[in-house]
Amino acid sequence: MRRFLDLIVKRLLRSRAGVAIVLFAIVLLIVGVARGFSGNATDRGPTVTSGGDSTVAGPSVDPSFNYDGPVSSLTPATPSTSPGGAVPDAVGYAFAAAWVDHQNVSAATWYGRLLPHATKSLAEKLKGVDPVSVPADRLTGEPVVVPYADSVADVTVTVDSGTLRLTLVAPDGRWLVDSVDWERA
Repeated sequence: MRRFLDLIVKRLLRSRAGVAIVLFAIVLLIVGVARGFSGNATDRGPTVTSGGDSTVAGPSVDPSFNYDGPVSSLTPATPSTSPGGAVPDAVGYAFAAAWVDHQNVSAATWYGRLLPHATKSLAEKLKGVDPVSVPADRLTGEPVVVPYADSVADVTVTVDSGTLRLTLVAPDGRWLVDSVDWERA
């Protein structure tokens, strides 16, 4: 008998199919043990009764069920702007227009046009950038604002070669571009 078991185990573990069968058996064993320790079916979550005696899992939640999932706001954030200040889409569009206007201008002129719309951090990153490296020549779409908070928003503008994505911040109610990203079309 021992020789028979040795032969089966050696052959079984030397083939791919045998290894797959052993791994499948181990997974089934683990799932079975986990189900055994998980409690009875009434502790597993919300249920809905459908007119008869049967119980069917459904979208309604029993008020006594303690759900600890993610919480989201049903109303989107509204960007706030200080009185007299430009709204995020206007700032984003002005920056984008200056960004694509790089032909036949010096690097200093191009950089100077971006400064009124950029944070100090972004201005430092853009210092010394050659405007020839800008991968777009003209704006082809209107700005689209996606607010994340009252002082953080993304503005995307379609350009001739893709999409310009700007992150704007307004810590004091004045919107400025804080980062620039470009996605090829």
